[in-house]
Amino acid sequence: MLLGLAGGSTLQAQDTYVPYDPEIYRLIDRYHILYGTQLPEFHTAVRPFGRQDVAKLAELSAQNSSNATDVFNTTYLLNDNWNYTEQDSNTSKYIFLKYFYKNKTDFYHYQSKDFTLRVNPVLHVEAGYDNQSDGIRYVNTRGIQLEGTIDERLGFYTFIGENQARFPEYVVDRIERDNVVPHEGWWKPYNTTGYDFLTARGYLNYGLTRHVEIQLGHDRHFIGEGYRSMVYSDYAPPAFFLKLNTRVWKLHYMNLFQELTPQFKRTQVDELFDKKYMALHRLGINFTPNFNLGIFETVIFARDEGKFELQYLNPIILYRTVEQMIGSEDNASFGIDFKWNILNRAQLYGQLYLDELRIDEVKSGNGWWGNRQSGQIGAKYIDAFNLSNLDLQGEVNIIRPYTYQHQDQYRNYQHYNQALAHPNGANLYEFIGIARYQPIPKLNVTAKAIFTKYGQDEVTATDTINWGNNVNYPYTKRALGYGNKIAQGNTTNQLHLDLTVSFQLRHNVFIDLKQILRSSDVEIRSPDAEINSFDMNTVFTSFAFRWNIPQRLHEF
Repeated sequence: MLLGLAGGSTLQAQDTYVPYDPEIYRLIDRYHILYGTQLPEFHTAVRPFGRQDVAKLAELSAQNSSNATDVFNTTYLLNDNWNYTEQDSNTSKYIFLKYFYKNKTDFYHYQSKDFTLRVNPVLHVEAGYDNQSDGIRYVNTRGIQLEGTIDERLGFYTFIGENQARFPEYVVDRIERDNVVPHEGWWKPYNTTGYDFLTARGYLNYGLTRHVEIQLGHDRHFIGEGYRSMVYSDYAPPAFFLKLNTRVWKLHYMNLFQELTPQFKRTQVDELFDKKYMALHRLGINFTPNFNLGIFETVIFARDEGKFELQYLNPIILYRTVEQMIGSEDNASFGIDFKWNILNRAQLYGQLYLDELRIDEVKSGNGWWGNRQSGQIGAKYIDAFNLSNLDLQGEVNIIRPYTYQHQDQYRNYQHYNQALAHPNGANLYEFIGIARYQPIPKLNVTAKAIFTKYGQDEVTATDTINWGNNVNYPYTKRALGYGNKIAQGNTTNQLHLDLTVSFQLRHNVFIDLKQILRSSDVEIRSPDAEINSFDMNTVFTSFAFRWNIPQRLHEF
């Protein structure tokens, strides 16, 4: 029946998605704040974005941009989405061997009425020095990216990259803690101190009607307007998913069903990993052209022999009612988010995530462990202090202890041993400040300061005391029932400073110079209740060449 609906003449051209790159999405955010009130159908909280929406936004920007840098950025977005606009200037002057780089953006492309194809190489070569470890730290990624459309109804995308890397010591510490490479899935050792892994993403998307789209694939997602997400971030590796997007009137209703891996175990034999599942839906409403409110709900669950709970496939029902009706103890959560663009110069945004909420326990102020919530408030300021192309962002994140944990790994809020929301788990306060400046068209300077006060769990030779930080631990083994407070346990004050200078040599070809200063002060509790302070200061300098791939960030 659904496929029959797709055969009607009311279908619009089906588009693919702009691959999620925080730096490119920063440009989209910038121009949506400046001109987005003229696109009331563009909802920005669920990412990635469709190329068609981004092309429309770039056309608006082209009509209003006055300085050379904004013209350059707008031209970049138009050219990158050339098959959804007639305002691009993408014809190449330097065609290679008659077939390659006929346009500025793609190594190879083909376009006809029924079929479009874009083929691009992927390369990331990075080398750096870390004062905490010996030898060169490096990343070596080679791959390919393909995307296109068929009959203006079916979109497809695939990315595959082969990687070898040696990371700074603070990243190695995270790998040893969780037994996984951050953002990645299966891995194997490489030359004793390195890591070898594949990265793969891909999807098919099809327009069922003018307003309803279905997508099937293996990829990451991001929900929210902030630098972090309290709901769903891009920290964990890609996962298999089925997604429905319904956009009509002022509404955007998204349904996401995913198959996740509850635990990664390294074994010497082939072994099929266990499965768990997530269902998530979010209703976003553009009450005005500059104010959006979203309501979301999630549930994570597992069944014997990896079976999916079919009742959660209902796209228009409260998951909490299903959970209660079937008598389960699945992990349901609820929350809201909002975005308010102010005077086409600023944006105020936020999220509230409720893992569990009892009003009487909150009012009592007794620090009940079940008060598991997280919140975010942030702001963006475009062309700050009337200085063109200086964009500022500030953000505060607060996550109570034991948020995102559950009784076991089959119901906690993680995939492949990695948090689905904040990369540092829970039990934290975080303050983020970001300044982005583009003094000339091809040059970007980004300065970040991330201060996090959090409580690490106590790991001894015989046991682990769960203070509510690591999402992989079960809350059944919590340290306290009452008297909990944020940053309890081994209290850690961490400051992460990052200065990155990027120069775009040509379309999607970048060179980066990065300097990271990282200070971590940990108060370690000894068995006799004494508190000892431990400091670790990291200085990491790196140089990178990137071609059609975003930066690899380790900001935890």
